[in-house]
Amino acid sequence: MNLKSISVLSTLLALLLFSQQVIAQQSYVKPKLTNSKSWSLVLIPDPQTYVKYDRNVGILNLMTSWVRENADSLNTQFVLCTGDLVEQNDLLNPDTKAANQNSKQQWTNTSEAFRKLDNRVPYVLATGNHDYGHVSAEYRATQYDKYFSPEQNGFNAKALREVGPSLNGNSSAVNAVYEFETPHPKKLLVMVLEFAPRNEVLAWAKKTLDQQKYENHDVILLTHTYLDSKSNHIQKEGYKIEDANYGAAVFEKLVKPSKNIRMVFSGHIGDPDNFDGHIGFRQDKNAAGKTVSQMTFNAQAMGGGWFGNGGDGWLRYLEFLPDGKTVKVKTFSPLFAISPATQNLAYKTEKNQEFEFSLED
Repeated sequence: MNLKSISVLSTLLALLLFSQQVIAQQSYVKPKLTNSKSWSLVLIPDPQTYVKYDRNVGILNLMTSWVRENADSLNTQFVLCTGDLVEQNDLLNPDTKAANQNSKQQWTNTSEAFRKLDNRVPYVLATGNHDYGHVSAEYRATQYDKYFSPEQNGFNAKALREVGPSLNGNSSAVNAVYEFETPHPKKLLVMVLEFAPRNEVLAWAKKTLDQQKYENHDVILLTHTYLDSKSNHIQKEGYKIEDANYGAAVFEKLVKPSKNIRMVFSGHIGDPDNFDGHIGFRQDKNAAGKTVSQMTFNAQAMGGGWFGNGGDGWLRYLEFLPDGKTVKVKTFSPLFAISPATQNLAYKTEKNQEFEFSLED
């Protein structure tokens, strides 16, 4: 091949690469509602790996900043987080490999990221196994209430309706109920429960939802561990924490007998750089014959595994259409969306990442 041919070939390759970049940029569409009368919620998966390394904290800040900036265009009514807010609840001397931030720094990192939403969007955060004990649920004590309180976000304080049983004798918001009035007629409750809730907590939750004042509400249950990657209810896990109910028990003792729980959201599970190992979805009928849609969504081991960037910035936004029954799910990364060079990667479009489900009985 002579020099002229090489030059022509190089030019053609350059044009091809340029055209692919242009097509990718042109094909990117900023997240938007499919119906102007819809509303949305945002689901943020386990943030622990974002906050355990100082190099990753900026990604979580980017995610919550994106939520704040797009709250109006997506008509976002509230934000949910699936728990594991930190990697270690009470660790003074990280080994620099598993983490280079101590527990105080980790809790501060998470708190500061979510405070970007204060008095802009309400948010409800579950507590996960890493939020208890020393490193991972060795005992049932958490620093959650030191760094998060309903009063710090005026929207949270306004929505708070019920607080669950005390934790080690102290009042705590790790078990709580929030009421939201969405643009659609029916009122909505978000009930958040601690990691592997105690029997006392499940009894409180059932009694609370059975009250007459809530009988016409739809309820979202938010808890950390619930489904595995095969979409089965988790039966048992090996944590030292006592009086613990995992997914199967939570379903049998609370979700199934309750008449108004319509959705369950959780996180917890993961598999290094394998998104299918982070997610699950199933629908079951409750005792009243209503469909309960149950979704597990996490991303913590995407972007380099357990010691990677924390999850590539993936989150989900769920659009609730004005028909009152159709919910559209989108999996999106503000991290990839911020640069034209990576915007073609900003959505996951596989059938288990972009889909819709119905709240119809």
